[in-house]
Amino acid sequence: MNVAPLRTGTQVLIPAIAQLRSAGVDDPARDARQLLAHALAIDPSRLTLALHDDVAADVLARFNALIEQRCRRVPVSHLIGRRLFYGRAFQVSSDVLDPRPETEELIARALVHPYQRVLDLGTGSGCILLTLLAERPGSTGIGVDVSEAALDVARQNAAQLNITAEFASGSWFSPVTGRFDLIVSNPPYIALDEMADLSPEVRLFEPRMALTDEQDGLLAYRAICADVMDYLTPAGRFMVEIGPTQAAQVSALMETAGFGEIRVTTDIDGRDRVVEGIKPV
Repeated sequence: MNVAPLRTGTQVLIPAIAQLRSAGVDDPARDARQLLAHALAIDPSRLTLALHDDVAADVLARFNALIEQRCRRVPVSHLIGRRLFYGRAFQVSSDVLDPRPETEELIARALVHPYQRVLDLGTGSGCILLTLLAERPGSTGIGVDVSEAALDVARQNAAQLNITAEFASGSWFSPVTGRFDLIVSNPPYIALDEMADLSPEVRLFEPRMALTDEQDGLLAYRAICADVMDYLTPAGRFMVEIGPTQAAQVSALMETAGFGEIRVTTDIDGRDRVVEGIKPV
């Protein structure tokens, strides 16, 4: 019986990168390396040390299966089950949005001022709420989401990261009582006519209800701004992530709601990304 000769990590990476490139994947080398590390069950930082070693047949089979799925544009995070956000690994699935680097700007802005009690509307994976609580020991908070599946992921992340948080099911403020000195949200802000322009990874594999309101992308901001003042303490802050063309509209909604000191912050690519305001005392 003929047995196929073993190949090194480098030898299996080369055709995989070419395969991903042919499928239109943006950074095929990065993705192939990350998936090979996952197949090998090692940290990606150690992959270079393993590239000269032979790849066992079972590992190669796992790797090839992962590459085939990535060629169908399944996100790497879904294939390996996690995504880094603000230095922590969060579990992700098709039930939640992938945590993204641009959302870290909201975290950075929130950390500029003190807070004790946090409300995260549309919490998804819980990455915003759990990061804010982890970065400010002693703070407490609630994450709200209409998706029970998303809340399951958020609870798993809280347990994995050993962070105490509350989670509640419902639409925006419906399950919420009390007041908070910081309310944050990364709501569905993509307009319906923009959905076709999204990458296949996002359009096909992330939860549609977390991406778009099926209208102009501003419904969530209107709904939240209508009630948010009732849940903020005096001088409490309200912060939202926005799409890069929505700063003026969301700022106007905050102004109409009565917020002062409204500020727009750009992300790492220089695009408008966070709008925040302060409730008058």
